[in-house]
Amino acid sequence: MPVNPDLQGRTLPPTAPVVVTAERIAAFAAAVGASDPGIAPPTFAIVVQQAALDALLAEPDTGFEIRNVVHAEQRFAARRPVVAGDELTGTMTVTAVRTVGSNAMVSAETVIADASGETVTTATSTLLVGGES
Repeated sequence: MPVNPDLQGRTLPPTAPVVVTAERIAAFAAAVGASDPGIAPPTFAIVVQQAALDALLAEPDTGFEIRNVVHAEQRFAARRPVVAGDELTGTMTVTAVRTVGSNAMVSAETVIADASGETVTTATSTLLVGGES
């Protein structure tokens, strides 16, 4: 089944909250080689966005075969640093579905907000979904 073009514009429900702790920041920072204690590396937002991506991949009508999905691009636009004590949720919207030969490029934007609803980071991903060979 090809990628469903009707995914474009779909917004998924917010992810479950992710509680940011000093320990979680330290573990992530160690994994990526960062050293600023108390402030999460900008890429920490992937922890929240991954939950949104997992939800998108689980949607029954996407046309995705997980074995044919490659994470092609990732960007982050931070409004403020992620710090211990934050409780973050992500709301993903599929912003584009493009056909490229027998493949599809699916772009999605996840707005990551704190408990007060203020945007902390916007994460943008592009998935390459291979066609059947």
